[in-house]
Amino acid sequence: MLRGFLLIFLLFGVALVAVFGFRGQKSTGAPLEIFPDMVRQMKVRAQTPLAFFADGRGPRQPVAGTMPIGYEMPKPANSPGNAPPEDLVPPQHLAFSVGTDYYDTGKMGDRWGTGIPVEVTRQLMERGQQRFNITCVMCHGATAAGNGITKQYGLATVVSLQDERIRKMADGEIFNTITNGKNTMMAYGPNIMVADRWAIIAYLRALQRSQNAAIVDVPQEHQAEMEKK
Repeated sequence: MLRGFLLIFLLFGVALVAVFGFRGQKSTGAPLEIFPDMVRQMKVRAQTPLAFFADGRGPRQPVAGTMPIGYEMPKPANSPGNAPPEDLVPPQHLAFSVGTDYYDTGKMGDRWGTGIPVEVTRQLMERGQQRFNITCVMCHGATAAGNGITKQYGLATVVSLQDERIRKMADGEIFNTITNGKNTMMAYGPNIMVADRWAIIAYLRALQRSQNAAIVDVPQEHQAEMEKK
């Protein structure tokens, strides 16, 4: 039995050497490529010609009107009229994380902060709903109950954002989770602008409140009507 094992081991070693060869040797022959698909790809390389297009250029111009994510054209400082170029100001808080303040990190000193650091308006909530439905719903579900389509296909680690632990979690910690990811959740910091992260958190808080509401949350003028129902 030992002789058979040694024979198999020897044959395996010979096969390994035959396939991969000796490192450091020089040869004029073409190298043996076991997986050439990563080297010989059909793709456009930067600054190289390409006969596919009539002008012979490989890289193409972006579609007219295209803007990179996280960028917005400067707006007039005073009026939307014919303002001179020097009056144009860049938009505020429209970027990815660049600072060390609460708005960019979710931290107040060495602790997670809480509170939405921008004005919570209807526009912000609608933006948060839109971004939540695009980015979060597939895992966490439309009501943040952790029943998105990915969980139905076997991703059992998705948590319910309606859980008491998440409801009591500081806004800054949720911001950090969106930014850097946690456990099986990927980091969305490179994909979601800072302003959109806070919009998502504002909308999430509304979702949590809607699923855990009490009669005292109803405006007083409507409470009697709700009690009848």
